[in-house]
Amino acid sequence: MSRTLRTLAAAAAALLLATACNSASTGGTSAKPGAAGGTVRGVTADTVKVGGIVSMTSASGYSKKDTDLGAKARYDRANAEGGVNGRRIDYLGAEDDGQDPARNLAAARKLVQQDQVFAVAPMSSVTFAGADFLDSQAVPTVGWGTLPSFCGPKHLYGFNGCLVPTPGGTLNQTWPEGLATILGGAKGRSVALIAGDNDAGKFGIRTFTQGFKAAGFELAYAKAAVPAGSLPNDWSAYTKEILRSGPGSKAPDAVVSVMQTPYNIGLFTALKRAGYTGVLSDPTDYDPGLLAKDATRQALDGVVVLLQFQPFEADSPAMRQFKADIRKTAGKEVPLNMHMLTGYMSADLFLSLAAKAGKDLTVESFQKAANGFSDTGTLVGDRSEPKGQKESFGCGALVRLTGGRYEVAVPFRCYPPIPFR
Repeated sequence: MSRTLRTLAAAAAALLLATACNSASTGGTSAKPGAAGGTVRGVTADTVKVGGIVSMTSASGYSKKDTDLGAKARYDRANAEGGVNGRRIDYLGAEDDGQDPARNLAAARKLVQQDQVFAVAPMSSVTFAGADFLDSQAVPTVGWGTLPSFCGPKHLYGFNGCLVPTPGGTLNQTWPEGLATILGGAKGRSVALIAGDNDAGKFGIRTFTQGFKAAGFELAYAKAAVPAGSLPNDWSAYTKEILRSGPGSKAPDAVVSVMQTPYNIGLFTALKRAGYTGVLSDPTDYDPGLLAKDATRQALDGVVVLLQFQPFEADSPAMRQFKADIRKTAGKEVPLNMHMLTGYMSADLFLSLAAKAGKDLTVESFQKAANGFSDTGTLVGDRSEPKGQKESFGCGALVRLTGGRYEVAVPFRCYPPIPFR
């Protein structure tokens, strides 16, 4: 064989090898996953593959595992009703990121590159290292928008909107306006904000500082100071500073914790032992399962909890449906918690957008459906996209733990948002 022929043969072989590799890496097609005209990643003639990323475990013992149950309950009902435009939802369950950024990114890569999912719903964690990867791979992702990653990226959606907006967005005023109602007004009232030393905590302090000031409160203390990776054994350094932070070096009227349950139990117990009698509030401790232990129940007694959805105590058609779906999937009556609803509403928003996308489901048709989507009367109020990628839907309620049971302190309603700067 001449040198020229050998060169051409080698080039042809290399081309065939490259083509084979490209085909294997995209499931048998060289088309971009999700693109119209090619094989759509995770979509067959009769199924849509979906996975989740949830902090099932954590170093502090805090778990969002029931987010997975909530998502499964919503997908189960969708499948029982015939799926989405004739396609059954093949829900793979949730990957556990352990609240670790590296594991969060690894979970995102696994779901896309190995499991070949069309979408990730739910995504619920205090870290979202996989956000850029999922957005770059055009993976529709729906979760709890408590991180700035949910505010702006094209393919990421918060089930109740963007809760930590970037400048130019808006803030949900449920918490400050609700606490003002409980305290008989914000004028002359002071509040202390405390959070963990992590991304979620820092953004939480930044946003709620603006929100409480806008509602008329005086900010006595606002720090993301608590180590996020280890639960303090001694809270005295924090409690002493907080209890002297109000006007005249007195205690503030309210202490607002932007932290998870184990931290709240420690902080609130320490504050009560130090004699604090003001309002204690947080956004995470709406969980009847917490009431099983006397010590936990006592630590949280009197605590006011922020909800960004209808309380379980509400008697609405949507809440009755949620309870029935959870009971059916669990196979029995189980104590309800906010994580179940987080998963449920993440799945619900995904299903609503996928249904609007029509029979020809692609990433492009999904995105087109999201552009101009709206509905009303859901468990998180009125929804609208792409508004939800810039601001929250503005609705919520406050409940108070009293005598071992939750009571509605401020009913579910929607508040006018304020600009975030």
